[in-house]
Amino acid sequence: MSNATAAEPKTVLSSRETYRNALMELLPSDERLVCLDTDTGLFNGVDLTPAQDRYLNLGIAEHTLMGAAAGLARSGRIPVVNTMATFAASRALEAVKLDIALNDLPVKIAATHSGLSAGHLGPTHHSLEDLAVMRALPNMTVVVPTDADTTDRLFRQSLELPGPVYLRLGRNATPDLPAGAPPVELGRIQVLREGGDITLAACGPYPVHIALEAADQLAADGVAATVLNAHTVKPLDTRTLREAAAATGAVITVEEHWIGGGFGGAVAEALSEMPHTTVSAVGVPGAFASVAGGQQYQLERAGVTSWAVAARAKEILGS
Repeated sequence: MSNATAAEPKTVLSSRETYRNALMELLPSDERLVCLDTDTGLFNGVDLTPAQDRYLNLGIAEHTLMGAAAGLARSGRIPVVNTMATFAASRALEAVKLDIALNDLPVKIAATHSGLSAGHLGPTHHSLEDLAVMRALPNMTVVVPTDADTTDRLFRQSLELPGPVYLRLGRNATPDLPAGAPPVELGRIQVLREGGDITLAACGPYPVHIALEAADQLAADGVAATVLNAHTVKPLDTRTLREAAAATGAVITVEEHWIGGGFGGAVAEALSEMPHTTVSAVGVPGAFASVAGGQQYQLERAGVTSWAVAARAKEILGS
């Protein structure tokens, strides 16, 4: 009989849980860090003893949350604030704009339940405007991790930035990037696949996997696609983006966001002066969801699928 034991199954964590674990690891040893919460429940059951005095639960008061964080940042701290994305980008926006962004303060906004990851709660909790809002603010860095590993790495890297950061996190666990993906670096696009016919530039966990699946579908028809993971929406890695656009002549953006003003808009702006370049966006149409439902259901209902991306590519290429 073999003495070998089965490997322990990998624990799959959501981006918000991965971020929380990284913060809890760093909090005791870095006295600059302060965790500000709004009754999110994310820290329930977590042992905060080593840094109890630097965990503050302000209750459901998002505007106050941002103002308090700005004051702490002005005093030399690095506040990490926790709320849902829809509240950070709408209810608390005035304080984010005037208290944090205007003063270029190192407040890190951990925005959970982003995009359609709270799809079951209906449009009040869908966050499909946040990228447009946050990338419009001067001084704001906007980061959209793709899986647990990129969440951990990008969060740690964001703490080194001198200004504010918007970290867009999901609610549930999402698939990992393929093995062998290039190391993640804040501000640099990950090139996940190279091809000479068309570029698929994606932002966010499901959009990146949708782009990869679309590339597989296109490959079956003889179309070679470059796939880019643009985890940093601002500052956008325009160099890598333009190189890919120049090589293929066409870019399709894929995102979990209303089409207006989001990642697709950022790409269109970056490529607006490139001649002979087609830019097309696959995202959520500019309408509120009429029904509640899970994240993947909402994406499919909105037409954000690999089949839609592949069909758009064939239309552009005339194949």
